[in-house]
Amino acid sequence: MKKLKLKYPKLLAASLIALSGNTLADDIKQDDIEKITVSPTGLISYVSASASKSDTPIIESPVSVSVLTSERIQALGAENLQEAIGYVAGVFNGPYGVDTRGDWANIRGVAPVQYLDGLQLMFGYYNNARPNTYNMERIEILKGPSSMLYGQGSTGGIINMVTKRPHAQTEGEIIAQVGNFGRKQIAGDFNTTLTDNGSVEARFVGLYRESGTQTDFVDNDATFFAPSLAWHINDSTSITVLANTQKNKSGSSTQFFPHEGTLLPAEHGQIDSRRFVSEPGWDKYDTEQNAVTLILDHALNEDFSISWSSRYLESEAIYRTMYAWPPKFQDDKRSIERNFSLQDASSDTITSDLQLHGLIYTGDLEHNLVVGLDYQSADTDTDRLYLTPASIKAAIGLDVNTSLDLYNPEYGKTGFLPTTALIPDTPGKNDRQLGFYIQDTIKYDNWVFNAALRRDKVKSQSDAVNSVKTTQSATTGRLGILYSFENGIAPYASYSESFLPIYGSRPQGGDFKPQEGEQVEVGVKFQPKGTEHLITASYFDITDKNKKRVVSPEVTVQDGSVDIEGFEVEAQLEFDQFDVYSAYAYTKSEQETSDKTLAELVQLYASGQTSYLSQALTDTAPLSATPKHMLNTWITYRPEQSFEGFKVGAGFRYVGETYDGSRDITFMGQAINTRKVTDSYTLFDFMIGYEFDNIDINLNVKNLSDKTVVTSCLYRGDCFYGQRRTVTANIKYKF
Repeated sequence: MKKLKLKYPKLLAASLIALSGNTLADDIKQDDIEKITVSPTGLISYVSASASKSDTPIIESPVSVSVLTSERIQALGAENLQEAIGYVAGVFNGPYGVDTRGDWANIRGVAPVQYLDGLQLMFGYYNNARPNTYNMERIEILKGPSSMLYGQGSTGGIINMVTKRPHAQTEGEIIAQVGNFGRKQIAGDFNTTLTDNGSVEARFVGLYRESGTQTDFVDNDATFFAPSLAWHINDSTSITVLANTQKNKSGSSTQFFPHEGTLLPAEHGQIDSRRFVSEPGWDKYDTEQNAVTLILDHALNEDFSISWSSRYLESEAIYRTMYAWPPKFQDDKRSIERNFSLQDASSDTITSDLQLHGLIYTGDLEHNLVVGLDYQSADTDTDRLYLTPASIKAAIGLDVNTSLDLYNPEYGKTGFLPTTALIPDTPGKNDRQLGFYIQDTIKYDNWVFNAALRRDKVKSQSDAVNSVKTTQSATTGRLGILYSFENGIAPYASYSESFLPIYGSRPQGGDFKPQEGEQVEVGVKFQPKGTEHLITASYFDITDKNKKRVVSPEVTVQDGSVDIEGFEVEAQLEFDQFDVYSAYAYTKSEQETSDKTLAELVQLYASGQTSYLSQALTDTAPLSATPKHMLNTWITYRPEQSFEGFKVGAGFRYVGETYDGSRDITFMGQAINTRKVTDSYTLFDFMIGYEFDNIDINLNVKNLSDKTVVTSCLYRGDCFYGQRRTVTANIKYKF
């Protein structure tokens, strides 16, 4: 097998071309880049920057990674990140139903950490504006622990969104969209060069949307503008500046419905999935965000280069909602008693990552080195107010009626709605992290060896007077080995670790412990010679420690560990007229939340020590919202001659049973708890369109049969509805 003769500048250029979905430039020799084949339609990416921070071919990475190009996102009709990742192996998107507040997913049973352009995006919860897929060039899903490179990543993995960048062509597009639930949207993307020699490139991306949702009285309005500028100072140095300002105006589409009337039969029937639990006009989830990212790339010589990315981001969220807690019917079996929840949250963050890339030869060994130093400083401030009718009565002597009939709701009857002035001002918090990492990818004949090591130190301190600074540190690593056969088959094995500081404070007070984990993975990748197919299969075994568990709105605990093992296979196949994206995942999990025996826990509960009940419920139980089986397939047909320009696509998403995170418990002949299990379901999606001249028209339908499904239920008592039929019609004009 030939050694990789390509030096860094050419490799970077080839990687960027591959990622953008264009045909390879004529001046890049096929012999030099034999493992990076590019799809003519740009639906399949063969390169991932997330896997090793070095634009490594997926076929040479001893880890599991999936990449969604902008063309793939568009073909699936994805309007947000949660929808975009619905066909990826091992990813359960929307485990808690349709949620206008953010994008939720479980990867291998664990919630991932979100990154944007290689830098962590979110610090804490409900203080950021939801990112928009229209401004994304691609989405990279790195599965399994990745702290050795990113510092902050769950054992499930990370999702890295890459925003659109300026390029050399002058081109643009305008897209108008309408849909059900009163959706109206217009978006535009324009790219050009600002100098005669093309050294300065500019791009302007923007969107405006007014929309309702499947939940009554909840809107999903959004505005964003993302200008960017790239300056190619010379052949060795370039600077890119990415700016983003956005506002989202919405409410709480997630209603925390009780088990009865969703999963279980109810006296008055099924609760309508459109039902709104809070108060119209008062409920809101409004966010604002501004960000500037600076990216510097400098080639020191043909073998070494420096890359530096840094971002400043400020965001704030105003959150007002009502919901029942505990989530259960009152005695009439049709009404719930609601509580008030108010939160004002803000986040000011600085994130930075400095990398040195180098190509070194030692005898027959080729070393691709990455040495990096990253820094994060996050100032988060969350002011909360949680009120029940009883607490209002005790505080001010006012009787408040928060009862709501879920089958015939009448709003505006509370007689009291708390205002911002009542929210107590609590101290903010600063979390700073400094990490140093080094990675060496060694190639020898057909072998690829990967080793990475990282040291992190995190300091946290509250703004409260006389607060004590806490320090956490961790060393994490990864070892991987891969062998590439001449026929395109590449088996691999890897061991990796994760370290995830959890920002913010517990509702009951005090800091969270960092979440830690480790994974062993073995798999095989296959890129058949002479084709554009990419097939991956993997088996993994994960141990996740210090996982957060919400006991109530006022109590969150971290106890025990979780064991997760499973198998995944993902196939991206591209033929002349057909494209197939298919994935299957099997995931088995078990929680170990206490060193006490079940009998001891139940006796403690029976004696009045009710805090032990949650340990008894979840000990040795499967994870909640984690399907054991998932199977997805999407097929697109584009005839080239008989009806050129026509396109049609269809897909199905099968989600197996999910559990509520508890186990069956019987004590002295009495059932203390019965585990809840949601039904499996299959949803169908559809797309049809036509392209002619500079016009692209398409219609996307998600959940074609308008099936009402319960995505998951939790042992604490609440269930979540999935997405109902959603239709969007788009017309795009390119110029």
